[in-house]
Amino acid sequence: MAKVNKNYQKLSAGYLFPEIARRTNLFLNENPGVQVMRLGIGDTTEPIVPAVLNGLHKGVDDLGRVETYSGYGPSEGIDSLRKGIANFYKENGAHIDPSEVFVSDGAKSDSANIQGIFSEDCVVAVQDPAYPVYVDSNVIAGRTGLSDDNGYEGLVYMPCTEDNGFFPELPKGKVDLIYLCSPNNPTGNVATKVQLKAFVDYAREHKAVIFFDSAYASFITDPTLPKSIYEIEGASECAIELNSFSKTAGFTGVRLAWTIVPEACLAEDAEAGVLHSLWTRRQNTFFNGASNVVQAGGVSVLSAEGKEQTDNQVAFYLENASIINSGLQSVGITTYGGGNAPYVWLKAPGGLTSWEFFDKLLNECHVVGTPGSGFGPAGEGFFRLSAFGHRENVEAAVSSIKMNLKI
Repeated sequence: MAKVNKNYQKLSAGYLFPEIARRTNLFLNENPGVQVMRLGIGDTTEPIVPAVLNGLHKGVDDLGRVETYSGYGPSEGIDSLRKGIANFYKENGAHIDPSEVFVSDGAKSDSANIQGIFSEDCVVAVQDPAYPVYVDSNVIAGRTGLSDDNGYEGLVYMPCTEDNGFFPELPKGKVDLIYLCSPNNPTGNVATKVQLKAFVDYAREHKAVIFFDSAYASFITDPTLPKSIYEIEGASECAIELNSFSKTAGFTGVRLAWTIVPEACLAEDAEAGVLHSLWTRRQNTFFNGASNVVQAGGVSVLSAEGKEQTDNQVAFYLENASIINSGLQSVGITTYGGGNAPYVWLKAPGGLTSWEFFDKLLNECHVVGTPGSGFGPAGEGFFRLSAFGHRENVEAAVSSIKMNLKI
């Protein structure tokens, strides 16, 4: 008799973004003709820049000639892209060998799949609030009990609050797997070198492994803030880093990312090289590699021209974040993030819950955002707005908030 994986039944009812869509559609059905302005899901909106388009076109054109046609490529990614990513890290003061770079079709899928090379009885710690896939993938893997208002039984939540500047304290006991995201989604906070060093030291002492999500690193403009955990001494022994072209180059629908598993990375029962070998085996078993056309585009992203053009686009989104921040602050709303990240994290006014503020913002201002409670227990009472949007739409949304929000 076929039986289902009952861990799926533990998942909290209604994934965050489908629930946002459900409420938004209900509002639109009840209010025909109303235009809704969306500052919710973090999806890029601006066209892919010319230098990267040229690379994508070249990838397509190469498939039309016998001498340049390519079929299956290496599951780990084409050499030119892996070398380009390694050079990118070197330019930022982190030394990675190209063989440690694993190209994929998304950081979200990698962050869900990476836990699969670790034991089911690993104790998992997550920043709270956190991107939902970190939690849900471990629920599905069977590492948790049921959920309640305090989160999932068995998970170690590391609260990120106003009091600690939205960066968590070290776990009080021993944990095995640690999820960190910087710049953080959803709070927009960026970890300092001192803060990351504390976690690296903890992980090395306890033979834990850090999963470090740096998908928004290109938004860091402060030169004192680290863009990679590998800028921290000893991190290669205890950290696996995930990154993506999605927000840097507008590849949210194109799909291209990478994960770095250093040869030196250790686990409690795995010496140097074992984790690298396991991830290699996992990718070769379940994955045939990212699209060769898309990888050609990724090589162009890392070219001098590509970096200049995508940097300008990142700056555009950061300007959007500044517009959102200043507009909200002008009506007395407390905000965080947005300076080195594409997300603005705001405190729901008047003691409203996250979903109460969602409904208020939608009904009064016709603006859609993301309730903080959807990212974890510590997100309750907070709200995320995304800087990804056309400038006129962002300005219209902020203007509507300033004119119509009743605080």
